Amino acid sequence: MSDSLDLVAEFREDAGKGSSRRLRHAGKVPAIIYGAGREPRKLTFDHNALLRATENEAFFSSVLSVQVGPNVRKAILKDIQVHPARRQILHLDLQRIVEDEEIRMTVPLHYLNEDTAPGVKLEGGTLSKMVTEVEVVCLPGNLPEFIPVDVGDMELDAMLHLSDIQMPEDVALTALQAESPIDEPIASVQVLRAASAAAEEEESAEGEAAGDDEAPAEDADDADDAGDDS
Repeated sequence: MSDSLDLVAEFREDAGKGSSRRLRHAGKVPAIIYGAGREPRKLTFDHNALLRATENEAFFSSVLSVQVGPNVRKAILKDIQVHPARRQILHLDLQRIVEDEEIRMTVPLHYLNEDTAPGVKLEGGTLSKMVTEVEVVCLPGNLPEFIPVDVGDMELDAMLHLSDIQMPEDVALTALQAESPIDEPIASVQVLRAASAAAEEEESAEGEAAGDDEAPAEDADDADDAGDDS
């Protein structure tokens, strides 16, 4: 289960692009919080404090404790907008949670023991990570910060699917709960084509070099034969 991260916010009454620009110029981040059967409320956060919080991967997959005055509300991040060129957060969408109601959340996958996998360590393969995050459904108290995926036993040409993930108790993958489950591949161990082609070229070059080394000997024999004829 992920730890709860603390954020401090203030209520705001103004709305619109002009208001949001003024807040950003003042070092604030406009936000909105909604859900749990209550009216949406507009908030602001200190930009620098929020930026530091986002440097922690857990910020994006944890229950957040949002304090506004004396009140604290549990919430999860539903959307974050960032500036395309600058290191600046533009807006946050937060969803209030209720402890006994399930939530959907995107959680990162952490691949473990990649270097010791036989297909990598002994057979020259490379682990290709096709999926790095998954959507899960669970109660807020069971939300994992990340999901470990042990690839330590993977041989060359082996492949893992969503169904191979060892899920935490009371946490489910939404893709496998669908009416038509999608058990997509998440990782494989393969020899990369570029590396394979380079190896073939090297072998070919070595073969040509060996052939060149033998050519002078043949020329020498020919010369000896010519000498005998004379």
